[in-house]
Amino acid sequence: MASLTHTTLALPPKAVTTTTPATTTTLLTALSYSTSTAHLKQVHAQILRSKLDRSNSLLLKLVLASCVISPSLDYALSVFTHVSNPGTLLSNKFLREFSRRASAEKTLLVYEKMRKEGVGVDRFSFPAILKAASKASASFEGMEIHGLASKLGFCSDPFVETGLVRMYAGCGRVMEARLVFDKMSRRDVVAWSIMIDGYCQSGLFDKVFVLYEEMKNSNFEPDGMILSTILSACGRAGNLSYGKAIHDFIIENNVAVDSRLQSSLVAMYASCGSMDLAKKMFSMMSPKNLVVSTAMISGYSKLGQLQDARLIFDQMVEKDLVAWSSMISAYAESDWPQEALRLFNEMQQSGISPDHVTMLSVISACAHLGALDKANWIHIYVDRMGLGCTLSVNNALIDMYAKCGNLGRAREVFEKMPRKNVISWTSMINACAMHGDAFSALSFFNKMKERNVAPNGVTFVGLLYACSHAGLVEEGRKFFASMIGEYNIAPKHEHYGCMVDLFGRANLLREALEIVETMPMAPNVVIWGSLMAACRVYGECELGEFAAKRLLEMEPDHDGALVVLSNIYAKERRWDDVGKVRNLMKNSGIFKERGFSRIELNNEVHEFLMADKRHKHTDEIYDNLSRVVSELKLVGYVPNTSSVLVDLEEEEKKEVVLWHSEKLALSFGLLSKSKDSCIRIVKNLRICEDCHTFMKMSSKVYEREIVARDRTRFHHFKDGLCSCKDFW
Repeated sequence: MASLTHTTLALPPKAVTTTTPATTTTLLTALSYSTSTAHLKQVHAQILRSKLDRSNSLLLKLVLASCVISPSLDYALSVFTHVSNPGTLLSNKFLREFSRRASAEKTLLVYEKMRKEGVGVDRFSFPAILKAASKASASFEGMEIHGLASKLGFCSDPFVETGLVRMYAGCGRVMEARLVFDKMSRRDVVAWSIMIDGYCQSGLFDKVFVLYEEMKNSNFEPDGMILSTILSACGRAGNLSYGKAIHDFIIENNVAVDSRLQSSLVAMYASCGSMDLAKKMFSMMSPKNLVVSTAMISGYSKLGQLQDARLIFDQMVEKDLVAWSSMISAYAESDWPQEALRLFNEMQQSGISPDHVTMLSVISACAHLGALDKANWIHIYVDRMGLGCTLSVNNALIDMYAKCGNLGRAREVFEKMPRKNVISWTSMINACAMHGDAFSALSFFNKMKERNVAPNGVTFVGLLYACSHAGLVEEGRKFFASMIGEYNIAPKHEHYGCMVDLFGRANLLREALEIVETMPMAPNVVIWGSLMAACRVYGECELGEFAAKRLLEMEPDHDGALVVLSNIYAKERRWDDVGKVRNLMKNSGIFKERGFSRIELNNEVHEFLMADKRHKHTDEIYDNLSRVVSELKLVGYVPNTSSVLVDLEEEEKKEVVLWHSEKLALSFGLLSKSKDSCIRIVKNLRICEDCHTFMKMSSKVYEREIVARDRTRFHHFKDGLCSCKDFW
């Protein structure tokens, strides 16, 4: 071995140092003994000092050593770019190392360097670079690589073919992947697995099942990876029968069930709503992993079994971001918005940072709650976390501010967005519609057309909704016609429902009934409900009774239809029929949905039921309500008892109507909020006529702006007037 005495390299103990220029052999030995990036950089410095930087063998050895030693491959890539004309063999080694450890984009940079340097590629080069193109979703580069492979005659190589299928599938181009797959001279289980997974990732679940059957008919035995993919497709498609068939296949063929396959079975049953089977398999798992626990949370939440979902969540020893997000989403989507926000606070305290998926659920919960102070805080938090530029988050913020009663802030978010899509425009149209600002909704639609953004079916639901709640019958007709004739969008139940609502609110009940009778699909519960509600408002008892009965044929335990039917009978003083309906509800365990109202004060949400006595300030609230009623009576207020359709004495009816939850919330707001602040109330049911009048008169007498959100829209009360112009 050549002497290394007096080198300046800081090397491991076996190496010796020298001050004389090092030889190639000396430096190769030094590289062999290097154990850190610092050592490699010192060897690199000696290579440069000894003017051996033209030695490809040294530089490539340095590159490969860096791939093994360094946790980051940036240094290896930097050295590789200075190697002149690296050989195919060593370049392929570097490519393979990069494809295993580095980002896909950096692997493509190595390939680009090889092409610029004129380094030849062979059939061993393509699998690594095609894998990188797949990971990076670089379809343009992938097609170029495909062209080169074809030009060099490697497209019939089974490894290259498999790489091409993976690349196209990974880039979401499943049709091209299938074309390559069908032309393959020889398919192995890996190729089948990639193609099946490609269909699954693209949501083409029917094709997943068909291809799986083709695979079995080709005498290929599926492995655990393929079976897991099929089970995932079953879960996402809700195909329980096929999922059970796969489970039977696993049992009958004694397929080894590892943790991955076990997790897939639990997730499939949970996603398909078969929680008994999911729970049985889940109980057999030990230990429970994060993926399967999260699947159980999602399964229970889809069925509305939030207590079971929370039990699984609480039992998890470790919780990752996905688990927290799933549980928060479960609460947000199940009418438990306060619990969703409470859990989000716990997540922050546990040190887990949210991503945009988490924040979408949090924003949704806040929108449902209608709490503007919380909405403002969430917006600040989103910006602080660097998520304010995410398109989906901005779209959700528009919806949140609109549902929290601040249309101006929703518009600010929209105007500041650097990029807008059809969802952005539609969100703004819907925001204006729910606030009764139909003309702004139509204006946004015109601007949307000017910017060549094509509307979708949801856009037209918003437009028709805006027309319906503003009495714009002719405009609604035109939008419905243009949706079909100009944009070729086939109307769905929602669009026909909006048209029935449009005509019904305008007291054009014959035209509403004509829509119901001529629509190409059977009317659903919502459509019969819209017709029924219009008949109730305009006293069309016979048609209303007919609509209610059609609705109840479809959904016998529909509390709203039974209540309306009871109300129709009550208006006609058919008390025997009222009693029959009420007895039916009682005997069937059907209860009218309880009305409640919420008001936010000092970042705390207060909830009231009708005649509620639970609040700690109950006495003050009722005393103040009595004062408010007295003052409103001085300016002409008379309680409207027409909405109390039960057989009570008139004075009793007046007491009932004065204890509605929104009046209690207003009384509390008048007690607690400063005179210049807006009072915002959220009601879960439609506001009654008496409460509507009460709010209007209160806004004038107390010189306060009152914003009330009911089940269908917003009412902005100011100076004794309402934004709905008494048409709601």
